[in-house]
Amino acid sequence: MPKAKPRFRPYSHDQDTILVVNYKEQLQPGTFEHAVHYLIQHKLDLSVFYPRYRNKDTGRRAYDPAILLPVILFAYSRGITSSREIQWCCETNVIFKALSCDTVPHFTTLAKFVSSHADEIEELFEQVLLVCDEQGLLGHELFAIDGCKMSSNAAKEWSGTFKELEAKRQKLKRLIRHHLKEHHERDEAETEAELDRDIRRAKTVLSLDESLQKVDRFLKTSSPRMGQGKRRKEVKSNITDNESAKMTTSKGTIQGYNGVATVDKKHQIIIDAQAFGEGQEHHTLKPVLESVEARFKKLGIADSIYQQGTVVTADTGFANEANMKYLHERQINGYIPDNRFRSRDPKFQNQKDK
Repeated sequence: MPKAKPRFRPYSHDQDTILVVNYKEQLQPGTFEHAVHYLIQHKLDLSVFYPRYRNKDTGRRAYDPAILLPVILFAYSRGITSSREIQWCCETNVIFKALSCDTVPHFTTLAKFVSSHADEIEELFEQVLLVCDEQGLLGHELFAIDGCKMSSNAAKEWSGTFKELEAKRQKLKRLIRHHLKEHHERDEAETEAELDRDIRRAKTVLSLDESLQKVDRFLKTSSPRMGQGKRRKEVKSNITDNESAKMTTSKGTIQGYNGVATVDKKHQIIIDAQAFGEGQEHHTLKPVLESVEARFKKLGIADSIYQQGTVVTADTGFANEANMKYLHERQINGYIPDNRFRSRDPKFQNQKDK
């Protein structure tokens, strides 16, 4: 015999309510969102963004960078990089509402802010780094460098050498001529099915013509892209994003960038981050080390950081003869294993014998 059900309080998810929310109280001390809010409101100089605006006397009021920045940074910390999704979060998430003071920036405003303020955002990054150093969060003992491959918005199908792109252009021309010839051979459609077919063919021709114009414009306005190896030779260009590169990952071939970050050991704080349109990591070591050194000198942290006992580490992807020579000449204390280091290590030899 089934047991009698206890008496519970009734509930329903399908109901509305009105809440009194103080947005400042949602930014609790000790959280990332509170730290971002405090830094932007009280520590960072946002006047670096002001020259971009031209609405002092007339024009529509703009969103203050003090509103856009915390929203974008908090979204990135949660793995949200889509401007449309950030806008949606500002509409629905109480933390985003608190950071944006209950405003909802349009996704185009968010995207334009990020894409058009690269230099200003880099300067802001340096201000944050200076605050971290003043708070004793940087140890300057060991810098670890590593990279990861990131997809771009460009399709890898639009990649190729100039010879390959020229072949693609000729193929598009042949396809257009083929479809136009078929269209002229049938001047009038006799049935509804034939009319639909002619409409599809016309759309195909328009699409092919648009692609042809895209390839043609690129070949007329661009130059072959050269690699950085010992023997400089042409590498594949990309019509949509020619700064990106075709590269192999564990999940297949992508069109994208090699994101390289340098991290201070003490509190795992990123001190440099760059994106390279280069599949091979060893070409990125020198510019990364020089960028870190220049930034530390500019901020007054150290005139020559690598001569003050700082150790640099990186994985085998950064190892080649040119980099070893560079480290030696610059007297940088670097530890970068080559891809045969395991075969020389007795520990790994013993494991292989077992």
